[in-house]
Amino acid sequence: MDLNLKGKTAFISGSTSGIGFTTAKTLLEEGVTVYINGRDQLSIEKAVIQLKDEVVGAKVFGLVADFSKFEQVENLIKRLSEIDILINNVGIYSSKSFFETSIETWQEQFQVNLMSGVALSKYYLKGMLDRNWGRILFISSECAYLVPPDMISYSTTKASMHAVSRGLALLTKGTGVTSNVIVPGSTLTKGAKTFLADKAKKYDTSPEAIEKDFFNNDRTSSLLKRFASTDEIATTIAYLCSPLSSATNGSVIKVDGGSSGGIL
Repeated sequence: MDLNLKGKTAFISGSTSGIGFTTAKTLLEEGVTVYINGRDQLSIEKAVIQLKDEVVGAKVFGLVADFSKFEQVENLIKRLSEIDILINNVGIYSSKSFFETSIETWQEQFQVNLMSGVALSKYYLKGMLDRNWGRILFISSECAYLVPPDMISYSTTKASMHAVSRGLALLTKGTGVTSNVIVPGSTLTKGAKTFLADKAKKYDTSPEAIEKDFFNNDRTSSLLKRFASTDEIATTIAYLCSPLSSATNGSVIKVDGGSSGGIL
């Protein structure tokens, strides 16, 4: 399917692996010029080489930025003055009890997960409005709804994205610019694969058995009953980046396998 994205330029934060990397690949296949991002030059170089190997003629570039450091965000903006598509994907988390999670951890997660998107949107939205076209997407999480007791800080940052995105959408009334939230569920990223492999080794069983056990006992609300692939998430993101999604604005689109439940 042609998403009419040829000639557009996108920036994806936190995109040297996982959902961000697969989204970059999907957009490159649609003819988008893509700027990926990571915290160090080596990881970016490896990702750029892999993307060029997998997508013939890929126009892909890398920008180093650690979003916990505001000055690096400012430097990134200076190097990339104009884009059509902004995908706020970068995220960090910790798994600790509420009482063991330090205030510093809360602050760092808000800085990386939420304020990175605020800073980038504050800059790039102006140009999108001037050109009367653009897409801003915030990559949230099922944790915004499920709020695991050991991930309250992370869940709070993800829930906050929803308010920011809705507010930005209200600034785009009557224009060709949109702002939306994507809510992935449990996804088979590199980290998830490592989790399954390590646990399978520990209990002398298979990753498939661990995955089944996870959805039977931990993520019982899932209707999909398996990890989604990064491709399944990325194709939805790519559509919402496209002109074909022009009637979707200020929305929350769930790709969570039904795990968050409800009818809204």
